[in-house]
Amino acid sequence: MHLPTSDPDFPLTGKIALVTGASRGAGRGIAIELAAAGATVYITGRSRSERLTNPKLKGTSLEETAERANRQAGKCIAIHCDHRDDAQVAALLQTIGRQQERLDILVNNVWGGYELSRDQWQQFDAPFGQQDPNSWERMINGGARAHFIASHFALPLLFRSDAPLIINTTFYDRGKALSNLPYDLAKHCSQRLAYLLSLEMRESNGVALALSPGFMRTEDVLQHTAVQLTPDSVVDFSAHPELARRESIYYIGRAIVALTRDPARARWQGRTLTVGQLAVEYGFRDIDGRQPLPFALPAEHLRD
Repeated sequence: MHLPTSDPDFPLTGKIALVTGASRGAGRGIAIELAAAGATVYITGRSRSERLTNPKLKGTSLEETAERANRQAGKCIAIHCDHRDDAQVAALLQTIGRQQERLDILVNNVWGGYELSRDQWQQFDAPFGQQDPNSWERMINGGARAHFIASHFALPLLFRSDAPLIINTTFYDRGKALSNLPYDLAKHCSQRLAYLLSLEMRESNGVALALSPGFMRTEDVLQHTAVQLTPDSVVDFSAHPELARRESIYYIGRAIVALTRDPARARWQGRTLTVGQLAVEYGFRDIDGRQPLPFALPAEHLRD
């Protein structure tokens, strides 16, 4: 059973948040943690209960995330949206504007880059000339550009907040080059976008930054464990040592709650942070009581 962020005062009550790409994985964990802290959370995704984008992952629809989040202290509103379609994104923000008149928190989490077959995954670290050129479409248009477009349409609503916050989820490892060239471009693009947005956000007491989780125990990862586990499972790591370095999907959500609560978060303006770094800074822990430190990829996945 998920252990929600415990705070009797629900510090995010009254806050309006949008989490893009929340059908499963990090987006689901972020939405549930924000709702547990009292926020009203809009979530987006393409995966419907009757039409999953990944049929192998049962229960990973937008509706399921909303149902889970609505058991918390806040409120969750699901809106189906393909973030590769600018008109759908514009309509999404118009809806939020009509219903709420402002937006306090934008979490750009949508990502199309992992909808890969196992054969394609095996080529992830291959030399650039051997990689699938269609990965540009998935990772850049379905990831970095989607963050760009959502931010563009959200800014007018964010500027109506007294302390707006934009967080781009990304992957960062000590500034090293990642082994997959399109992946590296997409992730660094989102980091640079956060920095450039921060230059505009600070004019309105706002903050923009990028946030990198470590390896997570997502639904896809857990599907391949020997014993049936879910993202809510408190794992016995002696029985599953292969998961010992992995964080739950809620760890990044707790980082975002901590950032939102911090009145001095402007010190992080424009930076790329890791969840493990913020866990040490703010003192929060994962659902199993651990405090995984900032993640580092094995050397074979990096380039100097």
